[in-house]
Amino acid sequence: MRVFIFILAVVLLFSAGFYFVYNKANFATVNPAANVFGEKSGVEIVNNWFPKKVSGWENKNSEDLYVSAKSALVVNFESGEVIFAKNADQKIPAASTIKIVTALVALENASLDDSFIVSEKAANIGENVMGLSSGETLTLEELLYGAMLVSGNDAAIAIAEGVSGGEENFTQLMNQEATRLGLENTKFINATGLDEDGREQYSSAHDLLTIARYTWENHPEFRQIASTYEKYIEATANHKEYLLYNDTNLLTSYPGVRGIKPGFTWDALWCLVTYAENDGKKLLGVILGSEDRRGEMVLLLDYAFGKYGITVEHPGLDL
Repeated sequence: MRVFIFILAVVLLFSAGFYFVYNKANFATVNPAANVFGEKSGVEIVNNWFPKKVSGWENKNSEDLYVSAKSALVVNFESGEVIFAKNADQKIPAASTIKIVTALVALENASLDDSFIVSEKAANIGENVMGLSSGETLTLEELLYGAMLVSGNDAAIAIAEGVSGGEENFTQLMNQEATRLGLENTKFINATGLDEDGREQYSSAHDLLTIARYTWENHPEFRQIASTYEKYIEATANHKEYLLYNDTNLLTSYPGVRGIKPGFTWDALWCLVTYAENDGKKLLGVILGSEDRRGEMVLLLDYAFGKYGITVEHPGLDL
């Protein structure tokens, strides 16, 4: 009898161990939640927020204002109510506003204190740059300031290579993220938003606004970075010093604007994603393909806040 009990105990112990190992392996296949300073919760964050699509939503109130933008959208950040829209579901180039997705994918796959070495490719990418030199080592946090404040293409490439080993792999993660968020009119080909001959890269005002809202809502570290006007990064043994200023339009001139990201290429023209809040109302706006993104975002914000009876004084913009 004692021998039988011993054998039974061994069998039960082995079965319990097998169950734990099996389920641990299964748990590892679950997409983790977004990192918050590099810590994963193990539970995937599901996006359940989209601009509300009622009949005619994609051009709602477009007759009230003239904007040169090919596509525009302003919504209530909390409810998703569409306040103004123009061709909001149209596929269109989005320039450096795509770096919002670069930041999102990086934050969901790495920690802010992870260190990345700057490659020759990153250092020599050109256009808007942070000013990185090949061989320097910076943290993800430092590179995100470079990518978001001055729209550094060099920082975006360094992030992509550091997070996933190469920009192509990283772009796959960006497209997977778009699918996960339920977006249907978005395709990424690089981490910078730069135009490439013979290759299409696009989003829509609807999709880009959804991405921006998800990132802003779920990543306080992103909010901190995107709302920073000036950032000084001290020199270390691994890199030189950097002084970065945020080039997001209206950040210091329109009351209540907190960020997020401008962009420009010759294919995309002037683009801008803006978050603003006044008197308890939170708005998120997107302008794509504009001739005057700054002036037209002012018009859209004034219009949208006005719908709630809020008048925003901005004498410095009226000169």
